[in-house]
Amino acid sequence: MKKALRLYAGPMALAHLRQNGLQAQDVRVIPGAAGGPKGLVLGPLDRFIFGDWLPQSPQPVHLVGASIGAWRMATACLNQPVAAFERLEHDYIQQRYELAPGEKRPSAQHVSERFGDNLRAFYGGRVAEVLTHPRYRLHVIAARGRHVLGREHGLRTPLGYLGAFLSNTVQRRALGAWLERVVFSSQGADLPFATRDFRTRHLPLTEANFQPAVQASCSIPFVLQSIAHIPGAPPGAYWDGGITDYHLHLDYRPMAPGLVLYPHFQKAVVPGWLDKGLRWRHGATPFLDNMLVLAPDPDWVKTLPNAKLPDRKDFTHYGQDHHGRAQAWTRAVRASQQLADEFAEWLAAPDWRRVEAL
Repeated sequence: MKKALRLYAGPMALAHLRQNGLQAQDVRVIPGAAGGPKGLVLGPLDRFIFGDWLPQSPQPVHLVGASIGAWRMATACLNQPVAAFERLEHDYIQQRYELAPGEKRPSAQHVSERFGDNLRAFYGGRVAEVLTHPRYRLHVIAARGRHVLGREHGLRTPLGYLGAFLSNTVQRRALGAWLERVVFSSQGADLPFATRDFRTRHLPLTEANFQPAVQASCSIPFVLQSIAHIPGAPPGAYWDGGITDYHLHLDYRPMAPGLVLYPHFQKAVVPGWLDKGLRWRHGATPFLDNMLVLAPDPDWVKTLPNAKLPDRKDFTHYGQDHHGRAQAWTRAVRASQQLADEFAEWLAAPDWRRVEAL
């Protein structure tokens, strides 16, 4: 059978692994990337890591998430996380948005309303579990619009994102003139990463702002509406955290010698959503020196339905064939159990020849 899992380590992480192996108590941070349906293939890894392996250790662990990664990391903080991840998988796969006559895609208002309803149903009555977890400190990332992007508008918003794209192409830090990183953290936790790389605001994550903060973190521009009012946060339009921090390429060096364990859907840790096409920004930097990435082998991905990971294009590809899309995504998730099985096998008998440079 073709191997599904590949392991990539930064130099500090690789040195640690060779000397000490990998134990649950080594992990200090787990990021959860934006990427929409791609995150579904990480479900079996999430269930193994948070349900079986990580509970073997006592140390606090910082969970950092943007977009679907925020939903995944918040789910890890619930009691009985395995059952919670199974429900997340079911709810995400079964989501559907009806089209009005003549529409080719659902309106942003409709998607936002349905998504908000789904979040409320998922976390209803359980937010306190997330915010008071005895070990996990949750950090939800959203992007707050500044100046022309400070309020959602039919003309100003597209122009603002055009300006953000052009500025970001010149220099990533220039994106901060248009958008700032906002991190909502539970239990008054300090950030597990340095913030000198990009304009950042740090705020408490509370029962009052949990729902809008998580929804903001998942609000893809032009697909969902921005969140305009978040209790305890400055005014402005809040969008998907993946805009500023697509794959959470953050400066985790302050957490060393602890490790950053990153279940991810690819090797590259892309800084921001606007960097997707900027290949020169896809390589590892010293920010990731203490990171171990768990990712699917690209050749194994070709064995999945449609020879790819689930993605947002599937909504268009399958159209109103909700059953066909759900069936394809379910098959991909079931196949992804191989990722978790191989990681468990590697932990039991580490083979350093399988660990590649990040």
